[in-house]
Amino acid sequence: MKCGIEMSEMIMREAIKKALEESLENDPNVLIMGEDIGEYGGAYAVTDGLLKKFGPNRIKDTPISEATFIGAGIGAAAAGLRPVVELMSISFSLVGFDQIVNMAGNLRYMSGGQISVPMVIRAPTGAGVQLGATHSQSFETWLAEVPGLYCVCPSNPKDALGLLRTSIKNNNPVIFAEPALLYGSKGEVPEDYYEIPLGSANIVEEGNDITIMSYGAGMSIIKEVNQKLKESNISVEILDLRSLNPIDYKTIEESIKKTNKLVAIDTSRKNGGIMAELVSNIQEKFLDWLDGPIIRIGAEDVPWPYNKDLENAVYPSSNKVIDKIYQQLLN
Repeated sequence: MKCGIEMSEMIMREAIKKALEESLENDPNVLIMGEDIGEYGGAYAVTDGLLKKFGPNRIKDTPISEATFIGAGIGAAAAGLRPVVELMSISFSLVGFDQIVNMAGNLRYMSGGQISVPMVIRAPTGAGVQLGATHSQSFETWLAEVPGLYCVCPSNPKDALGLLRTSIKNNNPVIFAEPALLYGSKGEVPEDYYEIPLGSANIVEEGNDITIMSYGAGMSIIKEVNQKLKESNISVEILDLRSLNPIDYKTIEESIKKTNKLVAIDTSRKNGGIMAELVSNIQEKFLDWLDGPIIRIGAEDVPWPYNKDLENAVYPSSNKVIDKIYQQLLN
């Protein structure tokens, strides 16, 4: 129990499955489609058992053709259904970019609001699980730039459940990026029903000396950094973006006004990532509140290695973050 709220422990994949199962039970227009989501239960076992419970009309295995089944999902959404389309990896969204960007993102605007596309595209994202260069991309950072698309990325089971509930009910297309590294991560989830609004960041822990923000798997790095900085009596405010489009600039502003220092961590590549755009906007909007440079840390600009030691070398680490903080903000 937490502050009078009944809580239960859940892993990330269970939280995502719970949101899917609830939606299938409560709304006959919801269906799920994607590669190996039926008999196989999904690449990360999220949809395991749903075919048996809801049948092949609601749980649809598709060919290995992302452009085709993403397009089918868009058509189904435009016709009044609420499809949840699962990709085996967000790396494969490239095959369907025309459908996602030009069709899903634009249909409502091009039709003057006459056609809505209430669909969710779920996809594992990110490196850290030794899947090599072609299966370790973080293209939510690209898709977050597309007008007409919402884009969220949870870092824990509670947020995964609350955000997916909201995403499925939304009348716009939502990119739901799921960190592959976190499917087995545990966390407390409220027993009572709740939803989390899209476009809302979360202050995970309040602090006074420095704000450190990230999303998805990057939040695990922040926890390690926080533990080490606490040993030096440095108070960290931890900010989880949760939503990459839209961005909750109000929460960011309030945090920066309190700490006057900002560190932005991205587990995708530093060059051209969502944090680059975010930091640029923060500089324009809130520069007067900053006492030093914004520190931005991301993965190295190389293809993701398969070798674990090399993957770790490319991936941002708590030691890299702490070194930069002391060099640039606390020297």
